[in-house]
Amino acid sequence: MEKRIGAAFHDLFILALVFLIAGCDGQAGPKAATPPPPPEVVVVEVIHQDVPIYFEWIGTTEGYVNAQIRPRVQGSLQSRDYKEGSLIKAGQLMFTIDTREYQVALNQALGDLGRAEANLGKTQLDVARYTPLAKEGAISQQELDNANQAHQANKASVEAARATVERARLNLSWTKVTAPITGIAGISVAQIGDLVTPSSLLTTLSQVDPIKVYYPISEQEYLHFARRIRDIEQGRGGQRAPLELTLADGSVYPERGTFSLADRQVDLRTGTITVQSVFPNPENILRPGQYAKIRVAAETRKGAMLVPQQAVQQLQGSHQVAVVGGDNKVDIRSVKVGEQIGSMWIITQGLKPGERIVVAGVQKVKTGMVVNPKPSVTEPLPAQAVTGSPKGT
Repeated sequence: MEKRIGAAFHDLFILALVFLIAGCDGQAGPKAATPPPPPEVVVVEVIHQDVPIYFEWIGTTEGYVNAQIRPRVQGSLQSRDYKEGSLIKAGQLMFTIDTREYQVALNQALGDLGRAEANLGKTQLDVARYTPLAKEGAISQQELDNANQAHQANKASVEAARATVERARLNLSWTKVTAPITGIAGISVAQIGDLVTPSSLLTTLSQVDPIKVYYPISEQEYLHFARRIRDIEQGRGGQRAPLELTLADGSVYPERGTFSLADRQVDLRTGTITVQSVFPNPENILRPGQYAKIRVAAETRKGAMLVPQQAVQQLQGSHQVAVVGGDNKVDIRSVKVGEQIGSMWIITQGLKPGERIVVAGVQKVKTGMVVNPKPSVTEPLPAQAVTGSPKGT
């Protein structure tokens, strides 16, 4: 009897265990069949706005006029009469060369001139006295002719002596080396006591108001701007856009510049042409040789489509973006890109204003996938600048 009861309890336990396992398996089945939630992606709307297109080039400042100061005469350098690095006015004394040798030469030339003038006076009197005597036959015609010839020779001697005096005066004046232009004086190359000659460089003087900036631009950019400048000069356009100058410390120079000229030819090695622009420099802040970044608003792109650069994928020379439709389905779409503007990219074809594009999670989406779009916390900044050649030039 006890064995039957024990066997019955054992069978009931086994049966209960079977039902328990079956129940667990029944609950696990429906959970495994539940689809995963759509992946979250960060999206932004396509920006639609007018965009000013800027061009930027790197250049170097250069003096408007750079005068190499050299002596006109040879001699010992006696004094430096200017402050190095200061603003020098045109005609201001800069150097003095020992004058004694040239003063002696002038005195000698003046003496020779006096002697020649005395001889001229004598022959002039001779001619005046001989002329009536020759008419009366008191002296021969030959004597009168000789007196006239001597008088003409003395006239030539006086002119030569005067030229020698003028040369001596010039040499004496050139011992005072003065500034030919108004500008900033450089550090003196020659030192006091040096024997200098007309080939000796004393210093350099640079006119820096206005100041020039040289920078290379591509041949395509040159053609673009050359056409615009031609249209402006012929009255078919607006005005030349002012140039902005950024200095080495990142500060923007307060004065605006203008285009001056382009070099005569394109550099065959680099495909660029050197351009010169001019900037006012009333406070002489800019000096030759400084770093200069030139920036100009070339045109305004009306109604441009803008997207963040991280939203654009490059694949075998083409560009793609992931567009999220109203049903939250992804459409991988090919687009054509234009200029880069800061952290944004101009899209010239393939997008419409207000469409949502994926900016974070692009790698994990594909066409037709349903996603959970979340708007970006930080809105893209408006476009302000671009560097590059204009499309279509």
